[in-house]
Amino acid sequence: MNLINHEEVQFPGLGIKFNVDPVAFRIGNFEVYWYGILIAAALVVCIVLALKQAKKNNFPDTLVYDTMLVTIPCAIIGARAYYVIFNWNIYKDNLKSIFDTRAGGLAVYGGILLCIFGLLIMCKLRKIPFTSLADYVVVYLPLGQAIGRWGNFFNQEAFGTTTTLPWGMWSESTRTYLSRFCPDLVALSPVHPTFLYESVADLIIFIILLQVRKKSTHAFETSCTYFVLYGAVRFFIEGLRTDSLYIAGTQIRASQALSLFLLLFGLFYIAFAHLKGWERKPFPAKLFAEAAPVREASKAETEEDSKKESESEEGSSEAEDAGEEADKDEEAEEKTKDSKDSKAED
Repeated sequence: MNLINHEEVQFPGLGIKFNVDPVAFRIGNFEVYWYGILIAAALVVCIVLALKQAKKNNFPDTLVYDTMLVTIPCAIIGARAYYVIFNWNIYKDNLKSIFDTRAGGLAVYGGILLCIFGLLIMCKLRKIPFTSLADYVVVYLPLGQAIGRWGNFFNQEAFGTTTTLPWGMWSESTRTYLSRFCPDLVALSPVHPTFLYESVADLIIFIILLQVRKKSTHAFETSCTYFVLYGAVRFFIEGLRTDSLYIAGTQIRASQALSLFLLLFGLFYIAFAHLKGWERKPFPAKLFAEAAPVREASKAETEEDSKKESESEEGSSEAEDAGEEADKDEEAEEKTKDSKDSKAED
């Protein structure tokens, strides 16, 4: 929840201060938030990289677009549904507020779970090996998370408990939130910038997954490596956060419990995949056949543009040469005329 529209964010131990506004710009009365811009930027970066790396990973590039069309709505709906379920007391008397995502309330695990479900259905309908699809696209998930987490910084949310570490963060939003919801903590103390912890960790996970995908041939191993690494990171970070969602009637943090489950599931699956020799299945040849015309059309269009450019340049060059020749002729005529005039004077 954003408590203040514009404020100063401090890292006292490092002597650093920032003026932060969650709103990037306004169009009339409509406000465009940094959070939304960063999510959009993360999406674009991931799609571009997925397309660029598709060929060398033997992945049909048309599937990148299909995956995008499935995961974008699933991510939004799933992330919102997860948050609403674990905060049902807030929404049960005002169901319309469930659809007000601009007021905050998205949970990454909900988005991931519904995306898995959506892609499973797509793969089933199109007879595509799910594990092969998942093992390719999962690599870009932590990269998107690493970029998107900075939206929490601009909103001054999803921070941790108080700390004496030199990189502790303080703002009026952290003070107000701790005073209101964590009275047992000293509100004037800096807090853990957990968004930063997760962003750095996600970048490292992204780099590791690139190597795992490159070397592994076992089905779902890359995906399970993500479960293990992100599960471990999130389990730790969730223990620091002050805004965790809890399982109803318990003191168990929902995301921490899910992180532990994914971590253990990932470890067991990887062990069994190696023990049983579960290999990743290739994609049907028809998918590459579908992608070929698209690439050829794109290639032809590029070549046509290059040809037009070349012709235009040649035309310009010929025009310049003709102009130079005309200038030379004029100069020659002037010299001849001057010579005749000179002789006439003599």
